Amino acid sequence: MKKDSNILAVIPARGGSKGIPRKNVRLMNGKPLISYSIENAKSCNLITDIVVTTDDEEIIGIAKLNKIDFIQREAELAGDKVTLDPVVYDAVIKMEQLKNKKYDIVVTLQATSPLLKGETLKTAIESFLNSRKDTYISAVNKPHLSWSKDESGYIPNYEKRLNRQQLPPNYVEAGAFFITKREFVTPNSRMGKEISVFEVPENESVDIDSTSDWIICENALRKKRIVFRADGYKELGMGHIYHCLTLAYNMTGHEVMFASKGQYAEGVDKIKGSFMPFTLIRDDNDFFDFLKVWKPDIVVNDCLDTSKEYIQKLKSLVKRVVTIEDLGEGAEYADAVINALYDKKIKSYNQYSGEKYICLRDEFLVNTPKEFSKEVNNVLVMFGGTDPSNLTKKIYNLALKLSEIYPNITFNFITGSGYDSEKNGIYTQKNRNIYVHNDVKHVSDYMRNADLAFTSQGRTVFELASLGVPSIVLAQNEREQLHKFAQMQNGFLNLGLGKDISAETIESTFKWLVETEQIRYELRELMLRHNLKKGIKHVIDIILEEN
Repeated sequence: MKKDSNILAVIPARGGSKGIPRKNVRLMNGKPLISYSIENAKSCNLITDIVVTTDDEEIIGIAKLNKIDFIQREAELAGDKVTLDPVVYDAVIKMEQLKNKKYDIVVTLQATSPLLKGETLKTAIESFLNSRKDTYISAVNKPHLSWSKDESGYIPNYEKRLNRQQLPPNYVEAGAFFITKREFVTPNSRMGKEISVFEVPENESVDIDSTSDWIICENALRKKRIVFRADGYKELGMGHIYHCLTLAYNMTGHEVMFASKGQYAEGVDKIKGSFMPFTLIRDDNDFFDFLKVWKPDIVVNDCLDTSKEYIQKLKSLVKRVVTIEDLGEGAEYADAVINALYDKKIKSYNQYSGEKYICLRDEFLVNTPKEFSKEVNNVLVMFGGTDPSNLTKKIYNLALKLSEIYPNITFNFITGSGYDSEKNGIYTQKNRNIYVHNDVKHVSDYMRNADLAFTSQGRTVFELASLGVPSIVLAQNEREQLHKFAQMQNGFLNLGLGKDISAETIESTFKWLVETEQIRYELRELMLRHNLKKGIKHVIDIILEEN
C-alpha cells in the first residue's frame, strides 16, 4: 500500500441512544463524547479526510465546531437495527462525490471509545500500510478460562487449567477502529479476504455501552500523573516521606511516582518498602531532567523552604505545582501551598494552613479512642523515624528511674527505621517494664493503649490527638517549635526545645500528670474536640484542583 494513500476516517454517530440518552454528545470529562474520536482523527497526519455521519443536529453542530465534514444520513440508515456497513458505505460514496477523489483506505472510528490514544491509531494505520492485509480489526487480548454450553450441559473451552499469563491469546474485538481497503467497503460488508487483528492496550479498549462503562472511562480520563518529591534522613526526619506516602495511598486511580535523593538511604528504604514506584535523583537539575521525560501533570513538593527560581522552573515543566510545609520565597509562586503545621502567613493567595489540612494515616482514620483510664498504666515514647536530637535516649534514661518509682507502669518505646537503638543503648528490659519496638507497622495500636505519651512536635501530635492521648511534647529543633498545634489549649504540655529541657523538669511534669487524674482527663477532652479525619480529602482536592 502506498504511503501517500488517500485515507478517509468515518465517524458514525446516531443521536438516539436508549442505554445512555444523548450518549454521543454528553460531556465526558468536560467535552462531548464524540470529540475524542474527532481529535484522534485530526491528530493523525496520515488521514486525508474526516467525516461524521449522523442523523442528529447537535452532532452536526459539533462537527462544524471542529471544522470537519459531516453527512446527514437518511432515516432508513438511522434505525436501531441498521448495521454499520451500509452507513459507512453511504459516507464513503458521498465523500468521494464531494471531494471528487477515490479513497484507498477507509477507517471507521467509533465515537464511543474515548480512551483510544491518537498514537495508537496512527501506529495501527502505519502497520496496515506496511502490511499486505485487506482489513485490520482492533482487539484486546483477554485470555480467560471460558466455557460453552450445548444440549448436554457446560463444556470447558480449554484442555488444561492454567494461570491467565500461561493461557493462549484470546482476542476480543474492541470496536475502537476498523481499517479496510476501499474496495471491500460495500453496503453489506467491510471485510477483506486477508484479515488481521491489531492489538489495542486494555486501558484503551473500553467501548461505552452502559453507565458502568461511562464511569470507568470518565475516571480514566481524570487520572493524573503525580510526582511526590520528598527526602528522609536523620537530620531532617522521616515526616515528609510518611506524609507523601499517606497521600499517595489515598490517590488510587491516579499514576503516582516518588522522586527522592539517592544519597539519603533512610527515606529511599522507606519508599522501597512501600512498593510505590520511585526514581532516584542526585540534585534539582536531575529532578528537572526526570520531569521532562516523565511529563507529570502535578508535582507535590514536600521539601521545606523553596526558592523562587526552583518553583518557577517547576512551573515551566508541569501544569500544577503544590508545595508543602513551605515558608520559603518560592511558595508565593506555587499554585497551592499547604502549610497545615504552621499559622504563619506567607505572601500567597493560595495558602491553606491549619489543622483542617492535616493528613492522618489510614490506621488513625479507622481507629477510635479507648475509655479514659483513671490510672496511668501504659506510657508511649516516640520521637519520629530518625529522632535527630536523640530525645529517645533522654526519656529512656529517665524511664529507668521512673520504673522504680512506678513499678506498675509499662513504658513502650517506638523507634523508627532510621534510629539505631543498639548504638544508643536502647533495649528492652522486661524486669523494669521497659519495651523497645523498632519500625512498628501499626503504631495506632500502641497509641490507643497509651494513657500518657512523650513525643516531638511534628505530625505525631495530631495522631495522638485523634486518639485522645495526653502528651508531653519536646521539640526536636527550632523549626519544629513553629508548629503551633501542640499547645495546652489543644491538650498538650509543651516543654519547649527538647535538648534544653532538664531531666528534672521532665520528671516533675510526668509525675504531676500521673498523679493528677483530672488534668489528664481535661487534656484528653481538649484533644478530642478536634475533628482531624477530613483533612486528607481536603488536601487531595487541593492537589487535584477540585476544591
